[in-house]
This record gives sequence, structure tokens and C-alpha cells, in this order.
Amino acid sequence: MASAAEGDVGTVAELARVLRWGLEELSLNKLATSLGASEQALRLIISIFVGHQLYHSVLCVVLQFLILRLMGRTITAVLATYCFQMVYLLAGYYYTATGNYDIKWTMPHCVLTLKLIGLAVDYFDGGKDQNSLSSEQQKYAIRGVPSLLEVAGFSYFYGAFLVGPQFSMNHYMKLVQGQLTDVPGKIPNSTIPALRRLSLGLVYLVGYTLLSPHITEDYLLTEDYENHPFWFRCMYMLLWGKFVLYKYVTCWLVTEGVCILTGLGFNAFDEHGKAKWDACANMKVWLFETTPRFSGTIASFNINTNAWVARYFFKRLKFLGNKELSQGLSLFFLALWHGLHSGYLVCFQMEFLIVIVEKQAASLIQESPTLRNLASITVLQPLYYLMQQTIHWLFMGYSMTAFCLFTWDKWFKVYKSIYFLGHVFFLSLLFILPYVHKAMVPRKEKLKKMG
Repeated sequence: MASAAEGDVGTVAELARVLRWGLEELSLNKLATSLGASEQALRLIISIFVGHQLYHSVLCVVLQFLILRLMGRTITAVLATYCFQMVYLLAGYYYTATGNYDIKWTMPHCVLTLKLIGLAVDYFDGGKDQNSLSSEQQKYAIRGVPSLLEVAGFSYFYGAFLVGPQFSMNHYMKLVQGQLTDVPGKIPNSTIPALRRLSLGLVYLVGYTLLSPHITEDYLLTEDYENHPFWFRCMYMLLWGKFVLYKYVTCWLVTEGVCILTGLGFNAFDEHGKAKWDACANMKVWLFETTPRFSGTIASFNINTNAWVARYFFKRLKFLGNKELSQGLSLFFLALWHGLHSGYLVCFQMEFLIVIVEKQAASLIQESPTLRNLASITVLQPLYYLMQQTIHWLFMGYSMTAFCLFTWDKWFKVYKSIYFLGHVFFLSLLFILPYVHKAMVPRKEKLKKMG
């Protein structure tokens, strides 16, 4: 009996040892590796659904609901929402940010922040006289009073909670009410359109996975990069600037597929009666791959976030009476929304500068007979396109360097290694182009433009 008991105890002890070893081996890092994901990404998913960090979003959603109910359709409610939601997000950035790319609760929370601010503005517009609203504001204005369940469903919609896209409460309610379908009264025929976007996203994913070990922002900080010739440093930045965006393209195409599958991507019918599924499109892939202009890339990339900023921030600054000031403030808001690192400010400052110069250059070519005729020479079109694309992606990479390296000591080092080429080039053009315009545009062209 004693020996049998001792044997049982030994067996239990051995089993406990094996289980303890197994639990030690089952680390988050190994689980992430086996799934082909990063440990940070896996931690994010787990923390959202079972972790204590879920309280951040719950708190903001519940308080936003209370703001709508207690303050009503007032400008005070809108201002309180802007202040509370942005301060909460920025505080999260302050307490969690490091010098590297952090995948933490703040990543989905920045998406939620815009959703809740947009909700407050649309609710405010819903209390105005319809004739005082623009057609766009009428489309998004919330006439009813959302319940807590509706606000929560809108906030936590699984197809867009992590990385977007942005959509309005009215659009979400159409989904809930079964209106977003190409077959009234039935589920939408959205499987094929959804698979198309998913497949395209997987193509970008494969490309990014294959190239990511070889083209990294970390290399920009190495001595080997600095020791290469100037032309090599510029070309590497050009290639990296194009490639680094593919991870965002992948995420947005996959989530767009999810939105299409549920019906949220339904966007009525075209003139031929064919269903459109681009209501949640965050990428115009063909435009993104082919445009030679910075404004084209902006129009093709992160579409819904850009539309959100235009609708809820830029156009609301109309009272300033200065379009450039409104645009500058909007980009400053976007920089803060992304995080507190100086690199975000530098990136969006470069976007502001580049767009202004690009408009000046386009106006000069269009209004100068000499340049217009030169630009219209068919045989030279491929050369022009190649030159535009080279300039376009070189300085897109230049701007993204600050965005991806975050801290001033990193992006400053890289900019110094290429002699602050982007700033020198565009600041020079900013001051030179008006004089070139004055010299090359005849007076009659100027009078025609004024007329």
C-alpha cells in the first residue's frame, strides 16, 4: 500500500513537473511565432478581448454616451467631446510611448477617438435646421437619439475597431436595419467583392513579408548607409518610402473585405445598375500605384481618415477665412492624433509644404504657354512621368523617414546624411516659383485667370 501510494505521489509530482515545464514553454513569444505574428500584435488582440486595458475604450464610450444625453445637441457637447477624447488619447500616448513602433491599446483607441468625435458633431448637426446644413452635413446628421447599445455597437464594430476604416453612425444604423444590401430584404451578395479585396490585401502582404527583411528603416540609421554614395542613399530612401506603406495597404484592404462581407461596404448602385462596394474603401490601389503626384497619393491613401478630417475639422474652420491656415491646422491635428513624437509633426509639415509647392508648379505649367507646350509633347511623356515618379517617391520616402523613426535624434541623423534635401528642395521652390511664374506667364493669361 505504502509503495503504491508513494508511486502515485511520484506520478503526480512528475505530472506537475511536466505541466509546469509546459506552461513555462507556452510563452506569448513562442505562441506568436507559431502563429506567424509578432508578440506585440498578439498581446494587443488578447488585451482587447480579455485584458484589463479594455476599460480605456469602455470608459470613453460610456462617457461619450453620457455627454450626448446630458449636454444634448449643443456646441458645448462638441467641444467637451473634442477636449476629453483627444486629451485621453494624448495621455495614453504620453504614458505608453517608447522610441519604437508600439502596438498597444492606443492603436485601436485612436480610431475610436475619431469615431466618437464624429458622433458628437453629427448629433449636434441633427439639432439644426436642415436648410442651414450643407448636403454633406445633412447626409451624416443624426436626427434620432442613439441608445447605449447603438453607440457601443457603432464603436466596437469588429470589422473596423482595430485599424479603421471610419464610418458614420447613420451608415452603421443602415447596416443594423438591413438597408445595406443589393437585394432588398435579403443578405447582400458581397462574398465575391469581399474576396477580391482580401486577395489583393494578401498580395501586398506577401510582397511586404518577402521584402521586409531586406528593406528596413533601421538600415537608414547604420554607418553602412552613411558610407554609401549620396545617390545610393537617395535611391534606398525612395524604394523604402514606397515599400513601407505596403503594411498599411495590407491592413486596410483586409478590413475593407470584412466590411464588404457584412454589407457595410455597400454604396448604392452605379449608372448601370451594378452594386458598388466602396463605402468603406480606405485605398484606391490603382491610383496609389500609378499617380506621379503627391496629391494623388494623399487622395488614394487612408481615404476615410482624410475624409473625416476634411468633414469634421477642416470644413469647420471655414470661419477663419483662410484655406491655407485651415489646412495647416488640420495637418497639425492629424500629427497630434498619430502621437506625440516629433517625427509626426515633421512628416505632416512636409506634406503641407509639398502640396503647396506642387500646386504652384501645376499652376505655372498650365498658365505658361511655353511650359504648357513643352509638357504636351507626346514623345517626352514617358520621360516626364519617370522624372515625376522619381521626385514623388524620393520625397515621399523623405517625409516617411520622420514618420517611421519618431524621435528627433533618429530622423535628424538620417536627414543630415542626405543634407536635408527635402527641406532645401521644396523651401527653395516655394520662394523661387512665384518669380518664375511672374516671368513666364504673360499678362493676358493672368487677366484671363482673374476674369
